[in-house]
Amino acid sequence: MSQRGRCVLNHWRVIKRTHYFFQSLSILAGLFMATLPILSDQNLSNSAAELFEEIKETRQTEYVNHFWRVMANHPEQARRVWEQLQEVMAPGALDPLVKELIYIAVSTANNCEYCIHSHTASARKRGMTSEMYAELLEVVSMASQTNALANAMQVPVDECFEVPPGPN
Repeated sequence: MSQRGRCVLNHWRVIKRTHYFFQSLSILAGLFMATLPILSDQNLSNSAAELFEEIKETRQTEYVNHFWRVMANHPEQARRVWEQLQEVMAPGALDPLVKELIYIAVSTANNCEYCIHSHTASARKRGMTSEMYAELLEVVSMASQTNALANAMQVPVDECFEVPPGPN
């Protein structure tokens, strides 16, 4: 890993430790909580219970994470999201690990702590190494920096980068 990669990774670690510190204080103070109940298996509607069984079977686990337990407050929406997620994250032109890396990058850009953690865990299960993660964070950091600069300077898009109208 490059020296710059190590610096970026160390920077992210400091940010995460600081974030966890303030998040822990917020939790202790009762300031940080889900906006909907995290439903237990005993509090599920029949349709949510069926969805949980499908999630467990698909993922080969007995564990249903908090995202789905909160989504279960609205079973129809949870079902739609689950089905769409299965379709989007299935192997296709992009490898499932690449899709997880993209998910991490977008979640980082959107500052979604939950998705960063859950998709980082999923990417690790799919073979992401520490070196890959550090390099991904370098790319995300660089893209954030150059995006901010391009936006601040209102750089016009080069004509050669524009997609011509019509069929591909």
